[in-house]
Amino acid sequence: MSQQAKVIVQTQDFNVAEEYALLANDISDGAVVNFVGKVRDFNDGSDVTDLTLEHYPGMTESVLNQLAEQAYDRWPLNKVTIIHRVGTMGLGEQIVFIGVTSAHRKAAFAACEFLIDFLKTKAPFWKLEAGSDGDKWVEARDSDEQAAKMWQE
Repeated sequence: MSQQAKVIVQTQDFNVAEEYALLANDISDGAVVNFVGKVRDFNDGSDVTDLTLEHYPGMTESVLNQLAEQAYDRWPLNKVTIIHRVGTMGLGEQIVFIGVTSAHRKAAFAACEFLIDFLKTKAPFWKLEAGSDGDKWVEARDSDEQAAKMWQE
């Protein structure tokens, strides 16, 4: 890996503006692409009141670092940041931040999409959604699996 990714798993929220500023401070980068995932109020036709994310400490960070390394291998990237929250989060709260920089936009967009697609299918996180129907563990979506398969072709 040509660069070291910034990978953090934490309970506290993150500041998008601060993370963007850290990514955007290199004049050789022509593109900075960010993705922020948030807790929404529905899933699969049911209401959601909050989300609890559990993870496997150590293994989770290792998988996220491996994903970043794969992105560095596939595209000419300068910086990669992955921040993922764990614990209980309310509606509208931020869950995940992915930021990448590159000299060119196509590489930055592709790498950002690749990272979220694989994060959703490969990283050891477990989601427990609370709603009016009670608590339920969320299974991996077929659409997420299909999105990840697209990158393998």
